[in-house]
Amino acid sequence: MPVPEELRNTGIVKYAGEAQEEQTAGERSTRNRVARSILDHGPSTAADLAQRLGLTQAAVRRHLDALVAEDIVEAREKRVYGARTRGRPAKVFVLTDCGRDAFDQAYDQLAADALRWIARAAGGGETGEAAVSAFAKARVAAQAERYRADIEAAAPEDRTKALAKALSQDGYAATTRSAPASAGEQLCQHHCPVAHIAEQFPQLCEAEAEVFSSLLGTHVQRLATIAHGDGVCTTFVPQAHTTTASESTAGRNPA
Repeated sequence: MPVPEELRNTGIVKYAGEAQEEQTAGERSTRNRVARSILDHGPSTAADLAQRLGLTQAAVRRHLDALVAEDIVEAREKRVYGARTRGRPAKVFVLTDCGRDAFDQAYDQLAADALRWIARAAGGGETGEAAVSAFAKARVAAQAERYRADIEAAAPEDRTKALAKALSQDGYAATTRSAPASAGEQLCQHHCPVAHIAEQFPQLCEAEAEVFSSLLGTHVQRLATIAHGDGVCTTFVPQAHTTTASESTAGRNPA
């Protein structure tokens, strides 16, 4: 018995709709993978993303265009260390504040209100700032104690990597890399759960740098922070040698 034309058309519409829904879900899933890869690895070119995710550059660029339109990522010129080569700098993509918020489960407003209350309760001014600093140091000190055993068990040349692994387990998406033209390496935190709070209370970044120095047994220097608008929190760690934690430099590189 022939199938009525209207039923055949209904079936086509039904299956086409289901296919479109599946395609939309697949697109969103891949788009989330692209954003997550930028979160985990920091500023990335389309070529970097294509290689990491096993996609074509054309497909990656299509997803990046959509993420840019949604204000999840933005394009920037790739930072060049040392002498510039000819040609335009490569374009890299970084997460926007909105994009980080999608991954960030910290209660920013509550934390900011609590720190402001601490500062006021301590009397405000320099006394209030000192109280916030004391809180920040106590917070990261407790965090550091969970890391200390693993770091001290590692060989001196592997301790920065051990710290990066510990930080990643706490959601900081940390990696290490050789520092350009330097006898040392860089600790890179591609995500910071408290970045918005650290914009208002830099004591959090300062306390963290001091703890890194203590854990690694060497002077460290902050080169960049997400809280100051950089794509990655970057800390320079020279080749291992024993110093005191008070030598830590928590501020940003003035250059």
